[in-house]
Amino acid sequence: MEKSIETDPAYYDLGRNDYVDSDFASETTSLSSSVYRGVFENGRRYQTVREGASWCPSDEQQFESLEAGHLLCVLLDANTDNPLFHAPVKSPKQILDIGTGRGTWAIDVSDMFPNATVRGVDLFPPPVNWLPPNCTMEVDDILQEWTWHHPFDLIHMRQLIGAFTPVEWDGLFKQCYKNLSPGGWIEQIEGDPRIHCSDSSMSTDSSMVQFTEAVFRAGQNWNHPLDTLDTMRAAMEKAGFVDIQEKTYRWPVGPWARDPTMKEAGRLHYHQWTAGMEGWGLYLLTKFGVPRPWTKEEVLVLLARVRKELQDPHVHMWQYARRVWGRKPTQEEVEGKVKREAVVKDSEM
Repeated sequence: MEKSIETDPAYYDLGRNDYVDSDFASETTSLSSSVYRGVFENGRRYQTVREGASWCPSDEQQFESLEAGHLLCVLLDANTDNPLFHAPVKSPKQILDIGTGRGTWAIDVSDMFPNATVRGVDLFPPPVNWLPPNCTMEVDDILQEWTWHHPFDLIHMRQLIGAFTPVEWDGLFKQCYKNLSPGGWIEQIEGDPRIHCSDSSMSTDSSMVQFTEAVFRAGQNWNHPLDTLDTMRAAMEKAGFVDIQEKTYRWPVGPWARDPTMKEAGRLHYHQWTAGMEGWGLYLLTKFGVPRPWTKEEVLVLLARVRKELQDPHVHMWQYARRVWGRKPTQEEVEGKVKREAVVKDSEM
């Protein structure tokens, strides 16, 4: 049974500043200026490589949210041998980071494995001024046929909920399988947009619940479901991966937990929320809101109420997250499976 997050009873001083936003203050693809400029909707910048296919803005405010999310993931696995990924890859030569965002994960892994080539790919140029010599950032549509010349030892994905339709997800996992070395690994970590509370501190009709449920329904209406947390393991199995393992997390929103690590995780997750929620909501709700698209003003009014709830230290909200990693079978394993299936088929004839 999962252990609940214990509340810090001393945390009810509304004068504390734990929730203050100011705390967080080679080879590349040739890019046209329009790719760098992006396209603006509702005052936010979006990528133009696959226009209309991404609900997440590509601007500094959203990159700040992604950075907080990166630190959150690293913090909660800081006591492991490798907080960046759990796949048992020891001496990789080729690593791919799909949806690299700001590029922080790719840069950190490049420093960890200086003899490996690490590629970060996304639909918008990552805002980085310097890269390790073994790290490259590329702008490309990962759903198109891959043209890299070397198979990968590790493919990593994170925070890609809502990025693809179910059919596109299946195609992506097939591409990953095809382009991994035999015995290579894939790993993905995603959060669940739906909010939880283990006590009575948050009402079932709170603004936060209203917002997350509205966004979840909008994703379904767009045919870009936000339930990747629950589907990615089955999608890996369908693509042919084996030895699939997973780890489930509870991400507190706000520093209300007693445990020091969970308190810091909650602080990071709070900043991920406050920097990211406008970007999460505006695109989905103004285009695919149910039963009708919302106006920008309606979204912002609800988000103002959500922000107020986020700043209430008496509300103990959290979200599920899950990390899943799996292995591509070796050639010997594939051949052995084919032989076993042939024997079974012959015995049934």
